[in-house]
Amino acid sequence: MHGQQMAEDFPVVSLDTDAREAVELLAARRLPGLIVVDDKGRPHSVLPASQVVRFLVPTYVQDDPSLARVIDESLADQVADKLANVTVRRLLPSEPVELPVVNHDDTVLEVAAIMARLRCPLVAVMKDEEIVGAITASRLLELVVTPR
Repeated sequence: MHGQQMAEDFPVVSLDTDAREAVELLAARRLPGLIVVDDKGRPHSVLPASQVVRFLVPTYVQDDPSLARVIDESLADQVADKLANVTVRRLLPSEPVELPVVNHDDTVLEVAAIMARLRCPLVAVMKDEEIVGAITASRLLELVVTPR
């Protein structure tokens, strides 16, 4: 099986998409992440849902998770307010990372190797410089464990 056969339709967002809109898409569809494209529609990066959580949780709580217990719930309810007037670009890690893309004719093992090496929950599938879909880790695992 090749990448294009494994790929599923998948939403993409741009670097300038409103962050709250992107997070609502992640939440509503329970996605592991989103493919982020540049202004020419080419893959720029993947925004994992875990990166969004990291953005929302204050650094001092990440450094000492026991502080989360003593924070008032009303303050915790305001965490999503950090998304106001923010674009997807700001949610991405500041350090550039390797682009999680695979070719339309890559095999299951090639796709798995990219996901494992990059520790990325999804990869964009490319054919002739166009995104033809994405493969999530759960989709890949489904294909691996399902008898043919």
